[in-house]
Amino acid sequence: MNFIQYKDRVIEYKIIRKNIKNIYISIKDGAVIVTAPKLVPEKEIKNLVTKKVSWIYKNLNKSIKKEEREDLYTKEEFLLIVQEIAKELINITGIRPNKMRVRTIKYAWGSCSSNKNITINSKLIKYSKNAIRYVILHEFCHIRYMNHSKDFWALVAKYMPDYKEVKKELRL
Repeated sequence: MNFIQYKDRVIEYKIIRKNIKNIYISIKDGAVIVTAPKLVPEKEIKNLVTKKVSWIYKNLNKSIKKEEREDLYTKEEFLLIVQEIAKELINITGIRPNKMRVRTIKYAWGSCSSNKNITINSKLIKYSKNAIRYVILHEFCHIRYMNHSKDFWALVAKYMPDYKEVKKELRL
């Protein structure tokens, strides 16, 4: 492990070496990961981390706040909320997924496969019903448009005109 001091905290970061061309810094589950090319000297990595330390600090704090959020519902309540919102959206949009499930996803709030199967992240249990509705609607819209084109966002906006405001809650 490597360390860097910033403001009131010592920030720990892990270096992972891979066959890549550039250095990447990411925050995953409250940990700082630096992915670097195999032959880049450690001094160069440390220089980049030092240069990006304020970004790391800000995003690390965001990540920790997300992890510390309290559940707003029981698991049973959450599953019912997801089912109710899905039924409502099927009725108003006419869009129907083949399958829908809830499970922990590390990389996103939801996903939609090319087979029209939707997965909703169980970590949404910490967010408002409106945020949950946005994620489900977002994935439903991917059944029509498997991209983030203007048409996709227009469809999201048609059923949730304030989606940009709602989306902000998920970034906190």
